[in-house]
Amino acid sequence: MKLIVLDPGHGGQDPGAVYQKLQEKVVNLDIAKRVRAYLENEYEVKVMMTREGDTTVSLEARSNLANSVKADYFCSIHHNAGGGTGFESYRFNGSNSLASRAKTFQEIVHREVINVVTGKYNRRDRGIKAANFHVLKESAMPSVLLEILFLDSTEDRALIQHETFKEDVSAAIGEGLAKALALPRKVTTNLYKVFAGSFKDKKNAEARLKFLQEKGITAFIATTTLNGAPYFRVQAGAFKDRENAEKLVDQIKKLGVEAFILVERTMPPAPTPTPPTDPTPPTPPAPPNIPMPKGLSIEGTSVLKAEELDTFVKAINPKAPLLGEYYIELGEAYNIRGDVAFAQAIHETNYFRFTGGVKPSQNNYAGIGATGGEVRGATFATPEEGVLAHIQHLYAYANRKPLPTTYPKVDPRFDFVIRGIAPGWIDLNGRWAVPGTQYGQLILKIYEKMLEETITVKQVELEKMRDVLVEVRKER
Repeated sequence: MKLIVLDPGHGGQDPGAVYQKLQEKVVNLDIAKRVRAYLENEYEVKVMMTREGDTTVSLEARSNLANSVKADYFCSIHHNAGGGTGFESYRFNGSNSLASRAKTFQEIVHREVINVVTGKYNRRDRGIKAANFHVLKESAMPSVLLEILFLDSTEDRALIQHETFKEDVSAAIGEGLAKALALPRKVTTNLYKVFAGSFKDKKNAEARLKFLQEKGITAFIATTTLNGAPYFRVQAGAFKDRENAEKLVDQIKKLGVEAFILVERTMPPAPTPTPPTDPTPPTPPAPPNIPMPKGLSIEGTSVLKAEELDTFVKAINPKAPLLGEYYIELGEAYNIRGDVAFAQAIHETNYFRFTGGVKPSQNNYAGIGATGGEVRGATFATPEEGVLAHIQHLYAYANRKPLPTTYPKVDPRFDFVIRGIAPGWIDLNGRWAVPGTQYGQLILKIYEKMLEETITVKQVELEKMRDVLVEVRKER
């Protein structure tokens, strides 16, 4: 399976281009995440990102990541500024063994994006260009750098912040990358959902809903999360036939309301295996599209007990909340290793000191929805709900089975995970935290320390018991 590295330009202390309150680093990351989601939904491909949140990543680290994972293509996503308008793309301007393929790939991607940017939105095609940018020069695979539109152009800026444009241009980039690499398309069933607006303010969504209903169009408000923030989408229909969805879009647009289509794709269920006739059959392979886990699997039984988890973390942070019981019980309910999940929570929260962007009051022990900066992620009503969301998020990564109905679904990002994409803790590298090339290893290192210290404590207790036994026997 081919691997694409997406590089959201800038980040952290480097905001990139800035116009008023609009920062390039933010819109770069938004588009990159949408491109990743599009590719993983549509095609058989692996996607990694050089950053997942608002973190500072050097140019060297970006190209080094792509080179270390031996990516098939590197795509750096940027937005422009400086008094111009329109879209342009770049490849490395030097001469090397990659030059021919880099040019061919660039032309394919550029054409797909221009079909949308120029053909649909009437923005200028600034051309296919070459330059000596570090990430293009130092990447050991064909690479491209995209400058989507200009933040300081009034017309461009309006599109950059428009939901429909963001969906369209992300899909175009994804299609371009897929065509350049000849990616195989996933076999899916499609549901075409028609939306008549996406709003941060629920009151605006309610006003749009009322307007549509007055015009005889049935609709409802669907809540979703984008970059950790809630959005209220007014959904007016869902169709298996795209043509019917497009008819409804045209009907809504005639009312003076912007409408767009989002495609929900469902993987067909794995075929039911034929019962074996051999009394000792070999171990069956993993279901289609689910890789075998690297190292320790996420699914499984906890080794440590709840009180041992709490004892471990309290030795380092006496103010840490008592969450061991939740992790063990809820982990058991979902067949997730709750003790390793607890180690992950330690890693995410710095031993529940919450020294990052997420605050203790959020009860968000897994950093769900947190992307850095002002985007602090999800908030849960109770500690138990926060642990439940963490376990459910791991469940989404680990397998493709339906979510058990024992507890309500509280993970707001559950449906954004490509199901079964990370059955092992090491498989979370580049997914839960990006670059995160050692993310899973760091979790397991904490877990190893938990096991070692628990064993040591038990050995000390055993020695004390032996000493007491000796004293008792002396009295006999």
